[in-house]
Amino acid sequence: MFSRAQKTPLAEWWWSIDRGLLAALLLLLAAGMVLSFPASPPVAERLGLSPWHFVIRHAGFLVPTVAVLVATSFLTHRQARVAAVVTLAISFVLLWATLRFGTEVKGARRWISFAGQSLQPSEFVKPAFAVIAAWLISESMILKNVPGRTIASLLMLSILGALLLQPDIGQTGLVFATWAVLLFLSGISWWIIFILGGAAGGMLVAAYAFFPHFARRIDTFINPEGGGNTYQIDRALQSLLEGGWFGRGPGESIAKKLIPDAHADYVFSAAAGEFGILFCLVLVSLFGFIVIRALMAAQRQSSLFARLAASTLAIQVAMQAGINLAVNLNLIPPKGMTLPFVSYGGTSMIAVAFGMGLMLALTRTKPEERLSTGLPIYRTALAPAE
Repeated sequence: MFSRAQKTPLAEWWWSIDRGLLAALLLLLAAGMVLSFPASPPVAERLGLSPWHFVIRHAGFLVPTVAVLVATSFLTHRQARVAAVVTLAISFVLLWATLRFGTEVKGARRWISFAGQSLQPSEFVKPAFAVIAAWLISESMILKNVPGRTIASLLMLSILGALLLQPDIGQTGLVFATWAVLLFLSGISWWIIFILGGAAGGMLVAAYAFFPHFARRIDTFINPEGGGNTYQIDRALQSLLEGGWFGRGPGESIAKKLIPDAHADYVFSAAAGEFGILFCLVLVSLFGFIVIRALMAAQRQSSLFARLAASTLAIQVAMQAGINLAVNLNLIPPKGMTLPFVSYGGTSMIAVAFGMGLMLALTRTKPEERLSTGLPIYRTALAPAE
């Protein structure tokens, strides 16, 4: 496509980007678009909208999503940090603004509207926080007098405060887990890891005690016969089972037509009914390939910041996908977490594109930054705390 001798920015990008990783991400986007055709029309019809309402909107979201993914992947490491700082600053302000000016949906204020368009700031907070916290922690590992871990921890607590006030337990858990992953990769002691595990358990108990909607979900999950609303998960499981190995065919799944969020949180169950378990396994394998490929690419970076940030972004998207899949399989209570790049949702798609674009930018191969000697990220994680 381009000669290695070319010195244009586009040619340099093409030969330095991880093209396998980029292709896998684009395949995920393509899978989401394909799944929107059979999954979205029944949902739109139940809402009294045009059958192709969500399909057209999903296709419209693809343009800015791909643009953000590719444009962000052009950034240098320094530019990636600047982009993350700006994004975190804006989304952090909007995150707190939703508590006063946000639209209330089912008792929670997670969305804020501009010119008729809705935005969920917490989606952009996640990747931006991962990069900034990685930068702070990497600086503290290099310079003893930089309190990077402390600043990252205070930033995390301020984000959690806004998320809990919305309330949004799922995003709270994901931001906390992102921070914990960064601390682990930076080489903290196992005692602190066990303490963090205990803190996570304590947070779940507190959430159960203070947030009635969360308690109802837990109670319904533990005792589905106790009178809780299990309609959606029952239909999702029915769709998973009825498809078999090869599915019933596009538009033929019965359960999919009854799942209220078949185009969004339960798109994986809809895919199983339409295209079968084999298709779902390919989808899961694609996520696995992206995460493993990104972790391997991160290890080749000479910059500690790049290794930490790229690895954390990969693990973050893996955690989000894992939560969504676990909900679809009824392994955990419903969380309202989208399947990255596959579920319908403009904010989610663009925010994930921003995070994955940063990951691509931080894993680009540059002659001056190639890792000739040094420790891979898993050795850094097991090293004594500095």
